[in-house]
Amino acid sequence: MNGHGRSGGRPTLEEVAVRAGVGRGTVSRVINGSSKVSERTRAAVEAAVAELGYVPNRAARALAANRTDAIALVIPEPEARFFAEPYFSDVVRGVGATLAETDVQLVLTLAGSDRERRRLAQYLSGHRVDGVMLASVHAGDPLPELLAELGIPAVISGRRSADETLPCVDSDNLAGAAEAVRHLLGRGRRAIATITGPLDVYGAQCRLDGYRQALADAGQPADESLIALGDFTEEGGRRAMRELLARRPGLDAVFAASDVMAAGARRELRAAGRRTPDDVALIGFDDSVVARHMDPPLTSVRQPIEEMGRTMARVLLELISVRQSGAGESPEHAIVLPTELVVRESS
Repeated sequence: MNGHGRSGGRPTLEEVAVRAGVGRGTVSRVINGSSKVSERTRAAVEAAVAELGYVPNRAARALAANRTDAIALVIPEPEARFFAEPYFSDVVRGVGATLAETDVQLVLTLAGSDRERRRLAQYLSGHRVDGVMLASVHAGDPLPELLAELGIPAVISGRRSADETLPCVDSDNLAGAAEAVRHLLGRGRRAIATITGPLDVYGAQCRLDGYRQALADAGQPADESLIALGDFTEEGGRRAMRELLARRPGLDAVFAASDVMAAGARRELRAAGRRTPDDVALIGFDDSVVARHMDPPLTSVRQPIEEMGRTMARVLLELISVRQSGAGESPEHAIVLPTELVVRESS
């Protein structure tokens, strides 16, 4: 008989039981760490496992340990925005890179409508995943509270407020926006407008705060007529740009809170006969593929989106491990990653 059982394949639980001289149930109890086994029996089973090179079936062990070996990435946005916004594909890529080194399966869920949220709540209530990552959460979203009620470990990408209670991974939105506006001031621009993201998203609010802060530091408090509300979509960027040009035709720079909105603003500026950067300098946020492919190429605030995805997955795996083993320290509660201004021809 070879070291891998009679079949020449992977040794089975039954073969371990025969080698140890015990029943199949006893082997299962030893493998799952049950205390209802004598030391002598445990030693015999462990010796048989070592001799045969037995590897426990992961699915069976997961069931016994109440583990699914799956985690969910929940994006509470409509499908159209998920596919139009490079931010999300970068988050998915980062999460995937961390999980590639594990046996954990990723479940990707879009929950942009009330119906999708209800379906997701039902799914999560069945404890079909070991943990959840939430990306792009709006203020008032009931999902984080639901996860807390269900006792499911969760990590959030982008805080809901300064007092975020969930472990979170974020980029320094305020500093990034302030650096963009300082750059425009340094280029001699004086009527600097901004197109915000939806202000029920904390990151968008922080970008607006950074815009205001940089202007205040330069001794020129923000002019409210130069602030237009956007929604992180290209059409929202066009609409806001039209509004700004109608209000302040003499504006000479625009800081858009996302590259996608900057692309919409650029189209509107061109339609109005304004040259970029000669008449109006333009800066976006994200440094996505959109920025590099615009004409002219877009100056943008780079946030390390892929790294945010990688970090979010790592923190969640640590949380799950601590929760299930009851040992070790909980990971850091809030991680804020630095941003960087990437200067191109548009400014």
